[in-house]
Amino acid sequence: MLRPRRPARTAPLAALLLAAAALPAGAAAIPGDDDEGFTHPLESLRYLRQDEGNFERASLEALDVPDPWEPVNRRLYHFNQRLDEKVMTPVAQGYRFFVPPLVRTGVTHFFDNLGDVTNLANSLLQFKGKRSLQTGGRLLLNTTVGVLGLWDPATRVGLPRQPEDFGQTLGYYGVRQGPYVMLPALGPSNLRDATGRAVDFAGEQTINFLDVPDTSRTHIEITGLRVIDTRATTDFRYGQLNSPFEYEKLRYVFSRARELQVAD
Repeated sequence: MLRPRRPARTAPLAALLLAAAALPAGAAAIPGDDDEGFTHPLESLRYLRQDEGNFERASLEALDVPDPWEPVNRRLYHFNQRLDEKVMTPVAQGYRFFVPPLVRTGVTHFFDNLGDVTNLANSLLQFKGKRSLQTGGRLLLNTTVGVLGLWDPATRVGLPRQPEDFGQTLGYYGVRQGPYVMLPALGPSNLRDATGRAVDFAGEQTINFLDVPDTSRTHIEITGLRVIDTRATTDFRYGQLNSPFEYEKLRYVFSRARELQVAD
């Protein structure tokens, strides 16, 4: 099977989101409830005259993402935005304020170590021998020397975390991304990756590493802590792209980021 050439480096989604601000503000205009009556600023028209080719290429690329459920996705996008601004961000800020950095770091390492179980499984499914050995060694070292993952000695000895999910595994075998999907609370995804999320969750429950999944069923505070830790360690904020077309930009950047991750 021919595999696409691996790019020099896979850019993290957060970095790509920041880079998306470079797209023209009017490049991905799609009529919708939140942009009716919007008039393109003169600055965009000036840009269009100066570099019409780049403008048109950016517009076409941003629009070239299958989104047949756009009306529903837009409503979920605005729901997620309000949920994040009113609930998740304040909770994450309080968590960072009241919990000492050393404790927060230990919590992050613990859940990262738990996630390395599915990272290893998906690396094996994709026949990535070197990555499988590295992730397996990382999991063994952090679980033992790192005291159940509370510390991360693996990174210190040259075994960095290398996320692999079942959505990437499906992509490895040629499954296309499919329609864009905005998941409630979870954010941007697509049909393939949403399916992958469900499989990864089921796999984590089945493996039951360190008995954490089973214990979480009766101690919901473990799941709550994991959610808060994830939000506290994620840099993305709704509105940070400073554009009335953030929905289109987020959709475009997420889709391109997933292409890079599958090719890596």
